[in-house]
Amino acid sequence: MGNVWSLLWSFIVLFIVSATCVICTVEGEDDKKVYIVYMGAKQDQDVSVQSLHLNILEQVLDDDRSWDFLGFTGKVPRKLTQESDIIVGMIDTGIWPESESFSDRGFGPPPKRWRGVCHNITCNNKIIGARFYNSFGFYVPTEHPSPCDTIGHGTHTASTVAGAAVSSVSLYGIARGTARGAVPSARIAMYKVCWAFGCADHDILAAFDDAIADGVDVISVSVGGSSGVDYASDSIAIGSFHAMRAGILTSASAGNDGPERGTAANVAPWLVSVAASSIDRRILTRIEIGNHKRIVGHSINTFSTTKKSFPFIYGGDAAISKNRTVDAGDCLIDAMDPKLVKGKVVLCDMISDIDGPLKAGARGVVMADDYYYDIPFSYPLPTTVVGSNDGQHLMRYLNKTRNPVVKIFKSEQLVDKSAPNVVSFSSRGPNRITPDILKPDVSAPGLAILAAFSPKAPMSPFDTRSVKYNIESGTSMACPHVTGAAVTSKPFIQRATPMNRDPDVELAYGAGQIDPLKAVRPGLVYDAGEADFVQMLCNQGYNTTSIRLMTGNHSSCSGVKKGSVRDLNYPSMAAKVGPKKPFSVRFNRTVMNVGSARSTYRAVVRASHGVHVRVDPKILTFHELNQKHKFVVTVSGEALPEGSVVSASVVWSDGWHRVRSPIVIFA
Repeated sequence: MGNVWSLLWSFIVLFIVSATCVICTVEGEDDKKVYIVYMGAKQDQDVSVQSLHLNILEQVLDDDRSWDFLGFTGKVPRKLTQESDIIVGMIDTGIWPESESFSDRGFGPPPKRWRGVCHNITCNNKIIGARFYNSFGFYVPTEHPSPCDTIGHGTHTASTVAGAAVSSVSLYGIARGTARGAVPSARIAMYKVCWAFGCADHDILAAFDDAIADGVDVISVSVGGSSGVDYASDSIAIGSFHAMRAGILTSASAGNDGPERGTAANVAPWLVSVAASSIDRRILTRIEIGNHKRIVGHSINTFSTTKKSFPFIYGGDAAISKNRTVDAGDCLIDAMDPKLVKGKVVLCDMISDIDGPLKAGARGVVMADDYYYDIPFSYPLPTTVVGSNDGQHLMRYLNKTRNPVVKIFKSEQLVDKSAPNVVSFSSRGPNRITPDILKPDVSAPGLAILAAFSPKAPMSPFDTRSVKYNIESGTSMACPHVTGAAVTSKPFIQRATPMNRDPDVELAYGAGQIDPLKAVRPGLVYDAGEADFVQMLCNQGYNTTSIRLMTGNHSSCSGVKKGSVRDLNYPSMAAKVGPKKPFSVRFNRTVMNVGSARSTYRAVVRASHGVHVRVDPKILTFHELNQKHKFVVTVSGEALPEGSVVSASVVWSDGWHRVRSPIVIFA
């Protein structure tokens, strides 16, 4: 969930925020058996920040960017009556209903079909439902039985989907502009399943059941489990299967375990798995040392630039004892002597949550690390992160200078012309459960997103400051962007724009960056339902017992047509092939016409060198709406080296609509 600090924040909140919530009352729940899905995440990358090309960064931006970057600006014509009838179900950490983003000014009563309830929280005509689930049976002091959000995550994701437009918001002046969701007129129903100590499978399943019964139209789940959990043991896979059967789309985060391959979570084919990408805003933080040399780092430094510089010290030179020198260099807690650190800026060998320098009385922190090279985090002190090469330069300066000093500037926002790029932490495919189903499906903005936040949550680890809007990163932030696009058009998955090249190509970003505007008029769609997914599971080798655990009904493999997982009518086409030998794979697909009643589509093929793609037939002629046509795609090529990935695509075009299906073959 969210960025790498989300779980840590949940525990820290115990010590620094109040548990009171004036709009909540307390009500008990029965104990239940629990299986835990933890929210922890790791983010790895070994590229120095010095690889940042500053020539792609230009003028300062002064607004919140993500929806505008997707072309979904505030000027897009809206159908407010229809949108106000849409109910978005959020399965998350709760919500802060007093946020201005959830004002119900101008809203009428909830849709008549709504069957939900509000438990221990004050709802309105915007937040029309709120439930909470706690199978753990206990609460930390900052929490109590209610859907109130004391972590901030659920408030952030809910406002990204359907928050009202609120002007002139920022995080201490950074990313100033109008914060808004994709569909400000939509209604929100919150299902709180995640607490400071994690999220329980039992609670997730109960939330799905209630959301379906309550009458939501789409479900957003910014909660990630293990990438290798079998569908029949995965609460989100099971819950989203039941939602799919009810005609409800589930959007879920792909996970924050990148950039290693095979780390994508929430990979069931009946839900949309979302990768995280950058927007054209980059937040950078400069420092200046005593010789007037300036170095660009990355962080969200909300503290104003001071007129004077501060004494600069290496953490390892402030060790509490000789046997703690390495730990002090890494700035670990209780490893540095407060007498040597107090009032100074500390250079650390490793990125961390800076609790060590903070406790020792540091004035600021500079961390030299090549991990997290593209992710700006907030900290409770003036802080920036530079690459290891710059760290070595700073060490030479410290060693050669009698009285070294440094100044940390407040963060700046610049235009990044290279966006969108997949963020380093975003989990990659291939799908570890069904390799021939491409996951993630699409990518959406998930880097440095400004949205509403709970004032009862710390804005960063060990931070005593309270904010109403915060900047967060993670596939958790990408997921609600896809949810918002889905609210406008459920077949949006066919509408994604190819992205800048990534070493893992479609395994990193799926079909590419979502395009909410084109999703409204897709032209052709790939339709699949419960019977299709059951057939896929049977062809993968699932037995009747496992399938019934998924479906909750009497589904079985008896009488199911034998075939290949690749024959699932999926918008993308993926195949795992053996290395070092030629390959040839077939994909059977069916498209349905939802564009012009009388139309003719022609197939356009694009492929990597050495890959051959044949489409049969190449022309599809439709005479009426909802008419279906079948076609076969055959992909062949010479032997691939082990670990390699090749890409291709089939684009159906009638001169107006362009329906693209990515193809990825990996050895």
